[in-house]
Amino acid sequence: MTSPAGPQRIDLHTHSTVSDGTDSPEELVGIAAAAGLDTIALTDHDTTGGWDAAAAALPAGMRLVRGAEFSCVSPDGRGGRASVHLLGYLFDPTHPAVVAEQERLRTERRQRLHKMAALLAADGYPVDPETVFANLPPGTTAGRPHLGQALVAAGVVGSVDEAFADLLRNGSRYYVPTPHTPVETAIEMVRSAGGVAVFAHPLARRRGRVVEPAVIADLAGIGLTGVEVDHPDHVPEDRELLRGLAGELGLVTTGSSDYHGTNKSTPIGVETTRPDALEELVSKADGVDVLVG
Repeated sequence: MTSPAGPQRIDLHTHSTVSDGTDSPEELVGIAAAAGLDTIALTDHDTTGGWDAAAAALPAGMRLVRGAEFSCVSPDGRGGRASVHLLGYLFDPTHPAVVAEQERLRTERRQRLHKMAALLAADGYPVDPETVFANLPPGTTAGRPHLGQALVAAGVVGSVDEAFADLLRNGSRYYVPTPHTPVETAIEMVRSAGGVAVFAHPLARRRGRVVEPAVIADLAGIGLTGVEVDHPDHVPEDRELLRGLAGELGLVTTGSSDYHGTNKSTPIGVETTRPDALEELVSKADGVDVLVG
């Protein structure tokens, strides 16, 4: 597998309209190039549906790391469970386990979104579940940001961030949990498909319950390759903790914007990954190649 070389500005966590971003895969690539990025990973939620369009739009010399962000559930290290996300990179999208699990998650995400929209509508919010779905492009992985967009369009809130702060937050009366993949299963799935698995924003405490460091150590023992350290939702103290833990465990550390377009205020490329870290991820994967425009 050919690995990238030379000075790089690398963002390994971005989303397009194929899941809950606001830029098409083609637009996303153009925005990344305009921001001075040399390499991006497209990591839409529970789908690889944007890979081909992003690859076709690559400008000369720009690199695309194909990936996905899997919705998972994990032990939290305190006797409970926590919702977590796993970034899978460079895996074979035709592997039977990947195809089956992504289809299950996309189906259940749509069912969940319908339930949440119906709850909002029942309380008088001007959100029609069928209209929300009708506005989604075919094959889109449905998520709460799509409900947030509907609430913005209806004038209920001023932004998707505002919707998440109240109506759509975890634990609100309108929140419906998703039956996620056990994180251990997701790691095994990504690895069996030739990819590498990186724990996404593990200490993003403002999102809700997070795992104890011991959980990350346990996952490293069953095939976790890396941990996302430099992320907009990580405070300096937690970045330092994660960097030290990764050093002890031999995990690759990454940095990413988790860019969602206008659904979030974070600009693309605000956090980046070191070139040698990407080199190490690439060296451990044999599912698909890094693409070069």
